[in-house]
Amino acid sequence: MDSHFVFLAATTTLEKLEKIPPAFWAKVGLAVAGVIIIVIVLRKLFSINKFVLFGAIFVGGGIYFFNMIYHRTEPKFLTPVVERIAQFFPTAGAYETTQSKTPDQTKR
Repeated sequence: MDSHFVFLAATTTLEKLEKIPPAFWAKVGLAVAGVIIIVIVLRKLFSINKFVLFGAIFVGGGIYFFNMIYHRTEPKFLTPVVERIAQFFPTAGAYETTQSKTPDQTKR
């Protein structure tokens, strides 16, 4: 009698698993594959020369930061810093604003 109860519990669990939509299992599979790919990429990155790796990170971070300043898409906590820096760099729309003025308006 006791083994019969275990069998019934197993079938109900199996039935619950069968009711889960295939889209969920696809997302779980993609998440597992993503974690595996991230681990492989990180292992490869750590085998690269550290000077080259940090140089690439510095250049990539700089490009990302200046893109943030140009388009003003910075996170809220960086806005005070970007406000002070943005006046020294061009921003999106600045060229059109300057071109829409007459020459006597552009003089300061």
